[in-house]
Amino acid sequence: MGILWASGECSVRDVVPRLNRPLAYTTVMTTLDRLYKKGLLERRKSERAFLYSPCLARSDWERQWAGDVVQGFLRAASPARESLLSFLIEAVGRQDETLLEDLERKIRLKRKELLRRSQP
Repeated sequence: MGILWASGECSVRDVVPRLNRPLAYTTVMTTLDRLYKKGLLERRKSERAFLYSPCLARSDWERQWAGDVVQGFLRAASPARESLLSFLIEAVGRQDETLLEDLERKIRLKRKELLRRSQP
């Protein structure tokens, strides 16, 4: 995906030499085909090859992926949810105090929003 985000539309033949490790042409072809079938890539026929391009910008994909991960944890049993929240708060606090303050502000705003919605 990174190669396609950086380069735009590419064929399998374009992708293979840009990889960090040697992979067979057919392995890359299969991987791109699977990403296409999962809806992550678009493709179009150009002569005898397919040209692939990402369906989403990298930032949109990262946002969607992060949302999927968080939703998975929130659907889990209570201990897993609590672990996720505890780890998130601890990690954010270690990395960036300003981000922790921003998280706290967003939580307060969300609470106000939910309170407004629940009132008739």
